[in-house]
Amino acid sequence: MPEFLFTPQANPVLPVFSQAVISKGTIYVSGNIGCDKDMKIVGDIKAQTRAALENIAIVLKAAGSGLDSIVKANIYLTNMARDFGPMNEVYAEFFDKDKMPARTCIGVAALPMGADFEMECTAEIPEK
Repeated sequence: MPEFLFTPQANPVLPVFSQAVISKGTIYVSGNIGCDKDMKIVGDIKAQTRAALENIAIVLKAAGSGLDSIVKANIYLTNMARDFGPMNEVYAEFFDKDKMPARTCIGVAALPMGADFEMECTAEIPEK
């Protein structure tokens, strides 16, 4: 039976999805945009990337995991030409350069609340 995760330490989510779902040792983290706890978009692409990754780290910690256990990340950008480079600069700060997750980065027409960045991911719960 899946476990539906909610941690009050992370940014709130809309009532139509969970922060994450845990099933058979795998964590499926819902999309995170670069916003604060008041659901306001924060700054430029670098600030949005950082905010989203920090929130994902909180959700993964609540699930007994961490950023280093992400196996696949899906990133969505509204302006690939402008934001791909700066986003990658911040993204790289959060991971060991020799152990980067598999990743897809897709350009999209729009994201919720006017965000420029969104990331969802799949991670494992490490064995203890």
